[in-house]
Order: sequence, then structure tokens, then C-alpha cells
Amino acid sequence: MAGRYDSNPFDEEEVNPFSEPAVRGKAGGQSSYGGGPFYTTHPGSVPPASNSRLSPLPPEPADFYNDRGATIDIPLDSTKDVKKKEKELQALETELNRREKELKRREEAAARAGIVIEEKNWPPFFPIIHHDIANEIPIHVQRMQYFAFASLLGLVLCLFWNVIAVTAAWIKGEGVKIWFLAIIYFISGVPGAYVLWYRPLYRAMRTESALKFGWFFLFYLLHICFCIYSAVAPPVIFKGKSLTGILPAIDVIGNSVIVGIFYFVGFGLFCLESLLSIWVIQQVYMYFRGSGKAAEMKREAARGAMRAAF
Repeated sequence: MAGRYDSNPFDEEEVNPFSEPAVRGKAGGQSSYGGGPFYTTHPGSVPPASNSRLSPLPPEPADFYNDRGATIDIPLDSTKDVKKKEKELQALETELNRREKELKRREEAAARAGIVIEEKNWPPFFPIIHHDIANEIPIHVQRMQYFAFASLLGLVLCLFWNVIAVTAAWIKGEGVKIWFLAIIYFISGVPGAYVLWYRPLYRAMRTESALKFGWFFLFYLLHICFCIYSAVAPPVIFKGKSLTGILPAIDVIGNSVIVGIFYFVGFGLFCLESLLSIWVIQQVYMYFRGSGKAAEMKREAARGAMRAAF
């Protein structure tokens, strides 16, 4: 009986259905199990499975199911580095505060010495000069300063129109020399007027400096003389037709009416500029005498003469 139970025909075996059968069924329908017929093979039926085992698959890598891959460790700043940066920032802040105090000290020293830092703010679309009558000039002389500024702008207009009129005369055959002279009058007269007499008057009104007033009177008188000469424009010093005075206007109107009209307009502008300039110097002189600056200027001139003598 022991031999009967040696093998169990119903024991489960590991069967790979995709492997080749180890033993084909015998003819007559016998199976590969030791003896009697188990099943019969027919055409198209599945062959019996073999007892062979498959080799195990290699193990998957550790990140096989991790789509993002392994994380990258980014080292953070250590506490020592953070403290070092804090010290650098504190040192930088201390240096900035020191420089700010030094700059403020220099500005105060310059203000006490009468040196004023002027920021260019006029004209607004293209600042080239510093000009702030409303905030820097005393209110009782602001009107006078505005008229002086109007005389400066009037001179700019006169010289600009002079260039236009002389250009028209050049086109009509008067020669290129007068055009070059008109350009020279404009590019030298406009900045020269600002530097020589308007800026000294502006600073004189702001600081009440008698020396600045004297500088203004000297060059403003030359400005008035030039305006009166231009209104007449005799061919004595300059070439006559390079300025739009009354004499060149009468001369050119016979050749071209349009050019003559341009010259007469220029003559009128120079006349208005001359009258305005005479009124401005009169008002400034009255203020200069009434404020006691004339006596102060005399004392300064006397001291200067004594220092020069010694």
C-alpha cells in the first residue's frame, strides 16, 4: 500500500504554458505521466505543459517606479555664512550713513560760504539752466526779475528772427556772408547774455551782492547799446544787411517785398527789446540805490583800491 501512495497524480505542478512541451503525447493518446492514458491529443489542441521552470527576472532598480528620479540635495547656508553676511550688511549700512553725514556737512559748509548748488531745471523739456524765481528770489523783487528774464527771451527772439530774415535775403541773392554773421550773432549772443548779465542779476537778487549788481550794470549797458545799434543797423561796424534794422529794411524792400517785410518785423522786435531793456535797468538801478547797495559798493570799491595800492 505504501507503493500506491508514492505519487499523487493530482499534485499541482509549476507549469509554463508558453514553453515548448518537453514530451509530446504518444501515439494512441497516452500521456507523459508514467502509465495509462490521461488525455488524447487532437489537431489544434494545446500540447501538454512541461515541468521545466523559468529563470527569475532581474530585480528592478530602486527608482523604477519613481518618475521624478532621485532628489538632489541642495546644501543650505550654514549659520556661520549667515552671520558673515549680516556683518557685511551692517558694515555697508554704517559706511552709507557716514557718507551721507559727510555730504550733508559739506552742503551746509558750502551754504554758509555762499556757494549754492544749482540744479538745471529750465526749460522743462530740456533743462539747460537753473531758474526758479518763485522760490529763490525775494517776493518784492520777483516782478523785476521776471521782466529781466523777459528781456533775455526777447533777445533770443530778436536774434532768431534775424537769422530767418537774413536767410531770406541770402536766398534772394544778397550773399552768404551776411548769413554766417547772423548765425554768429545768435550762437554767441544768447549764451553770452545769460552768462554776462542775466545770471549776475539773478544771483544779485538772491544774495544781495553789490558786486553782482555792478557786473550786471556793466554788461547790461552793452546789451542795450547792441539792441539800439541793431534796430538801426548802419553799415559801420558790422555788414549792414546782417542785422534787421531800419536801414537794411529800406534797402532790401526795393529788391524783394517779402524780404523787406521780414526786415521791418526784425526792426520792430529790436525796438521793443531796447525799450524793455531800458525800463529794466532803470528799475534795477532804483532798487539798487534804495536798498543801500550803492553805498556798500562804493565801500567795497574803496577797500579794493586800498588793497591794490598796498
